[in-house]
Amino acid sequence: ALADELVSLILVQRDHADPVIEELIEEARKRGIPVEEGSESDIWRMAIPGPEAAKILALVGRQAEASIEELLGGDGVVWLLVGVRFAVNIGYVIRTAEITGAAGLIICGEFSKTEQRTALRASMKSNRFIPVLWTTAKEALTKIGESERRLVSVEDVGDISPWDADLVGNPVICVGGEHDGVPQQVLDQSEQIIRLPMAGFVPSYNLQTAMGVVALEAMRQNGLGE
Repeated sequence: ALADELVSLILVQRDHADPVIEELIEEARKRGIPVEEGSESDIWRMAIPGPEAAKILALVGRQAEASIEELLGGDGVVWLLVGVRFAVNIGYVIRTAEITGAAGLIICGEFSKTEQRTALRASMKSNRFIPVLWTTAKEALTKIGESERRLVSVEDVGDISPWDADLVGNPVICVGGEHDGVPQQVLDQSEQIIRLPMAGFVPSYNLQTAMGVVALEAMRQNGLGE
């Protein structure tokens, strides 16, 4: 434990050459805590600024891996992607979900291993710190329906703005594909449908913008990042 919190992952600088850190890594492995290596810049980017550059970091307060049942049974916002086609866009969404404190993501669709790897690279390997699950829309909707979570969608047929929507607690928030949007079956199961305000002539936002606006609002409503 670290400050009475469960450590779910250790991130350590590659080629650190520090015997004290080696002892910490050995102890972590004895306790079954996964250890990931990262570059010096990778560690620097995520560490709290201090007089000395950090070489080892611990992930607390969230799970890096989970089954769909475990993810939906836990706390925090879960993002659902349905019909999103482009791997790089998925990567951007994963990165935004992680930095805004989401519990995890469920990505629905048929993606090759190459496409999955492309998405994870585009996420700046944010999947090291948050569960990213690949499944079908049918399974995802079934599992969400069996859970105690409410489903919220973001689509231009919505009737509520992000800041008037209820994003407190443990919603599943769905964003849809770049061309077809959120499927009707998902909208039918949603308790709320959010529509982003628009003031221009082209009536749509790109996927990352729409997701980012709602993610930041969910972060605000849940008092995260303050």
